[in-house]
Amino acid sequence: MTTKRTAVITGASAGIGEATARALAEAGFHVVLGARRLDRLEKLAAELSGTAHVLDVTDPGSVAAFVQRVPDCHVLVNNAGGARGLERVEEADEDHWRWMWEVNVLGTLRITKALLPKLIASGDGHVVTVTSIAGHEVYDGGSGYTSAKHAQSALHRTLRSEHLGDPVRITEIVPGMVETDFSANRFDGDTERAAKVYQGLTPLTAEDVADVIAFAVTRPSHVNLDTIVMKPRAQLNGSRAHRE
Repeated sequence: MTTKRTAVITGASAGIGEATARALAEAGFHVVLGARRLDRLEKLAAELSGTAHVLDVTDPGSVAAFVQRVPDCHVLVNNAGGARGLERVEEADEDHWRWMWEVNVLGTLRITKALLPKLIASGDGHVVTVTSIAGHEVYDGGSGYTSAKHAQSALHRTLRSEHLGDPVRITEIVPGMVETDFSANRFDGDTERAAKVYQGLTPLTAEDVADVIAFAVTRPSHVNLDTIVMKPRAQLNGSRAHRE
């Protein structure tokens, strides 16, 4: 068992998860990385002197096996999630909806529920959930994703109330537009369509979000940063942006 404080990061193989792993390792944490792409995780873990285990948050058996391999946990970063499609309600794809609710809502529930005993037992635990501005606003064509993110945000904020008085902090990170592989995944690998999402403005980077996460978890233990909303300067809300 490492003498360092342990940070578990889901969805750690790319984007915000990978950047967060780097930021927390630099901040002195032993990082435990979870994602489906084990080959990418193992390479990153070797670079950061961390630990990599395969994790699919949509699979209860995978979550149980992952948690069994985590002896202690001080910080959990719920980062696994994603969107599929951009259909209007009358054209909604139920498979897309089902997947988004499974990964964003139930996935967050599963891993948080499983690690909470270890977080509390640490005497100074911290749950960080990366939601989205889509969890606080709505936009045309985004009903499946925004509804899932609203539910994920509500789950997280309820946790804050339920564990008031316990030695665990609860922080919601609410990013606006972040340029990662998020949009490419949403559009089934259509990188040209994904690039248009960020055209004409400077979006946040994964490193921007990771910096804020690292800041939150390194505050004194009596300080709880409940909700941190971060957007590009050019973005007003979930669907409106000033084109620079």
